Amino acid sequence: MALARVARSSLRRSGGGIGCYSRERDIFCGGVSAERSALPHLENVKANGNSLYVPGTSKVDYSSFWSRGVKSTPHYQSPLTERTVEETESGPDEPRYTGLEATKPGEKPRVVVLGSGWAACRFLKGLDTRIYDVVCISPRNHMVFTPLLASTCVGTLEFRSVAEPVSQIQSALATEPNSYFYLASCTSIDTNKHEVYCETVSNGVLPREPHRFKVAYDKLVIAAGAVPLTFGIKGVKENAHFLREVNHAQEIRRKLLLNLMLSVNPGVSEEEKKRLLHCVIIGGGPTGVEFSGELSDFIMKDVQERFTHVKDYIKVTLIEANEILSSFDVGLRQYATNHLTRAGVQLMRGIVKEVHPKEIILTDGTVVPYGLLVWSTGVGPSEFVKSLHLPKSPGGRVGVDEWLRVPSVEDVFALGDCSGFLEQTGRPVLPALAQVAERQGKYLVELFNKIGKQDGGKAFSAKNIPFGEPFVYRHLGSMASVGGYKALVDLRQSKDAKGISLAGFPSFLIWRSAYLTRVVSWRNRFYVAMNWATTLVFGRDNSRIGTN
Repeated sequence: MALARVARSSLRRSGGGIGCYSRERDIFCGGVSAERSALPHLENVKANGNSLYVPGTSKVDYSSFWSRGVKSTPHYQSPLTERTVEETESGPDEPRYTGLEATKPGEKPRVVVLGSGWAACRFLKGLDTRIYDVVCISPRNHMVFTPLLASTCVGTLEFRSVAEPVSQIQSALATEPNSYFYLASCTSIDTNKHEVYCETVSNGVLPREPHRFKVAYDKLVIAAGAVPLTFGIKGVKENAHFLREVNHAQEIRRKLLLNLMLSVNPGVSEEEKKRLLHCVIIGGGPTGVEFSGELSDFIMKDVQERFTHVKDYIKVTLIEANEILSSFDVGLRQYATNHLTRAGVQLMRGIVKEVHPKEIILTDGTVVPYGLLVWSTGVGPSEFVKSLHLPKSPGGRVGVDEWLRVPSVEDVFALGDCSGFLEQTGRPVLPALAQVAERQGKYLVELFNKIGKQDGGKAFSAKNIPFGEPFVYRHLGSMASVGGYKALVDLRQSKDAKGISLAGFPSFLIWRSAYLTRVVSWRNRFYVAMNWATTLVFGRDNSRIGTN
């Protein structure tokens, strides 16, 4: 029985769960079925012996496509050429995916959630598993408590303190017979068949690599998160560190400690010491400012005591195109600027033109050498989200209506950083904030529980069920730590509104108390409190674990 690589038989007019390769955008994308198929014309599919292949495909690096929920996994050829099926005597079969088939009458409806970020986990936490079976698909098995992620880079907190296993957020994923967590990436969605297509790379553990499967759904929740924006600047992906995942924080910590230890070695020139110990942060938002504050604390307290030979060489520079913390009150911005300057952080205004392995070049020609570069300039839609043939909101997110439904398709919802209100709703696209994602997750799970109790959980069964009040977001305020036991608290509901604004040590106590209570589990709250206490008494851990 011969093996053959075949183009998927969804060339029929109705389309199907497909993939496409676009040379113009130089990306691979997994698509969604539509009225018009996105497959290339048959003339572009050439026969070669017993195989069919699509010319022009090439290896693409997707290592940077991580998001807060789902990332696009690497593809070395189009799925049209990768899916290998057995060819019977009567001809090649249609590519077959193993996996979960559609639910049968009498079984609980199945909700499939793509992602494990703030929105997805808040939804999972509140879902009534007496009504639904739930399947969560994500390339990571935990939620990251992002507001405290910067603290892990310098050892203020340990990494496990900010990672919450998904199976502990929703225990049904580990205990219920028809509920599962799958460590995989979704590559495409067929909204006509109510199926998602996934793949996972198991590093050789499974016999076929990558391993592909499908999951049928009654209701689909897309909470795929977002990826860091690089604005197409040359060299950013190759040389900069991002700060959105636990592995990002681990890489930053290893790099920082490696540079500190290398700079002590004999024979290292003065100029090279200054470069190695120059930490540059691009982006003056809350993440960039908080990381700058954590670094300044680490330098003033720990480096001064444990790296005395090079303590005078280490420097932190924060580069921002406009003003830092632009969404905060003017008085708070000025307070942050003054405090960071006193703490030794150099504030520069500029726009990055190019990034090289040891230096960055600004648009005005300024050359800034660095040893550690952290990029924090906001987020945008992932390649997976871009590839979906669904309505899009301004900015390229998945478009939703007032009830977080995706129009024009049945039983598909989107929330979190990957979604945004469509223009016709008359609502602005909400910022990519944890509190936005959490509030959307809370709203949607209450809606699901309500329609489930009215027998609307099955596919195509919620058409005549009133959804009730639409989602309304009310901003609760913003907080940011600036180091030195100081923080900012801005309780205004919008940038132009009036409200309470606080800064200093009292704000720092509010900041810590608020985030300690927002940590998902009591276990992690205990970890965070103990880490803060041990850091205060014994200082930060400067052990460098790992060889990368």
